[in-house]
Amino acid sequence: MKSFVGQRVQFTRFAWLVLVFLLLVILWGAYVRATGSGAGCGSHWPLCNGTVIPRAARTETLIEYTHRLTSAFSGVLIIVLVIWAFKLFPKGHGVRTAAALSMVFVITEGLVGAGLVLFEWVAHDASVGRAISIGLHLVNTFFLLAAVVLTAWLSGGDYDLRWRNQGRTAWLIATGFVLLIVLGASGAVTALGDTLFPAGSLAEGISQDFAPTAHFLIQLRIYHPILAVITGIYLVLAASALSTARPGNGMPLYARAVKVLVVTQLLAGAINILLNVPVWMQLIHLLLADLLWISFVLLAATALSQPARVPETATAALPGD
Repeated sequence: MKSFVGQRVQFTRFAWLVLVFLLLVILWGAYVRATGSGAGCGSHWPLCNGTVIPRAARTETLIEYTHRLTSAFSGVLIIVLVIWAFKLFPKGHGVRTAAALSMVFVITEGLVGAGLVLFEWVAHDASVGRAISIGLHLVNTFFLLAAVVLTAWLSGGDYDLRWRNQGRTAWLIATGFVLLIVLGASGAVTALGDTLFPAGSLAEGISQDFAPTAHFLIQLRIYHPILAVITGIYLVLAASALSTARPGNGMPLYARAVKVLVVTQLLAGAINILLNVPVWMQLIHLLLADLLWISFVLLAATALSQPARVPETATAALPGD
């Protein structure tokens, strides 16, 4: 028994470390896009400029090649996570399911990345195909993070997640996830537009946004801040409602984390625009988005793992309505 408990603690720690490494890989991937280094290995995949190890590599090649190496290593970590989960936990356990989903999403993550390279939707490409694939890439990243988070969280205790008969709680959570996914995808497309069509100043950027002949990536930029405000307000209200309905197992902590990250992210977004979207600020903005997503996943999982204080209905209003 002690041996199992000890292995379980080690597994949980490893799962959280995998999550941290994934965040680093994601940020480096954003750096690849922000610096226009996506074509550093040409249109070759998995090879880099036709070779396994590039020689006399340019800076762009080193940046892209490093991203490929770290992405591959994250896949190795996920494989270890899955094998360990299936050895340690019994058949039907939630950790097995979450770990298996982590494997699925890390594979699709690699396939989307490969598609970007093979279709040459990198560097200065401003096609509709690239915009769609960038949005899908972000959504898949969110799913991957959620799967790894749930793997770590479920392995740390005996939880029973239930979607059925959850009433208003399920609707609050589902709506929050939809808004975060739409917001994240729009943010990825907006960041692409900022990279491909940089503005010399804030005034120039605003002028570009409303120009009738502007590229569609520029015209889409105005919608992301609007979505951010709407989503932020909803998440703050939803976090309060969920924490009130399901107050146990750390719910106040996760609710507070969501609220703090919403405010911080909105401020970071405003600063990002005012500073004319420098690369370092884009990375901070993305990190905060990922942390907000992770916090909401934990809030949702905790809420769905405990009974309601009072009977709920799907039509109940948010606090203050």
